[in-house]
Amino acid sequence: MIGDIQFMYKITVRPSPIHGHGVFARKRIHKGERIGRYYSRKTTQDGTYVLWLYDEETNEMAGYDGIGRLRFLNHSAEPNSEFDGLDLFATRSIQVGEEITFHYGDEWAGVP
Repeated sequence: MIGDIQFMYKITVRPSPIHGHGVFARKRIHKGERIGRYYSRKTTQDGTYVLWLYDEETNEMAGYDGIGRLRFLNHSAEPNSEFDGLDLFATRSIQVGEEITFHYGDEWAGVP
């Protein structure tokens, strides 16, 4: 629970120059640091805020419909974070005010 409270102080959601709203760092986030958890409901249908992850137990893709602030993460071909399960980690240091992004997947390979 303490990590989740600290998570609230790490990020904010505001309009993004990439698309719609985005997630931005409120404090410096160090490489390897856990940014937060993708709070969601499991789903089988695609949607705007659905995160698809490979489930090694079932060998299938599992959908998670975001209900928390991380649902506003935008795509980047040069992201500064990545998911390990539903937890998001910084892949490099992220500065205050910087938008936090991740790579949406292979089908987004040509999108900056």
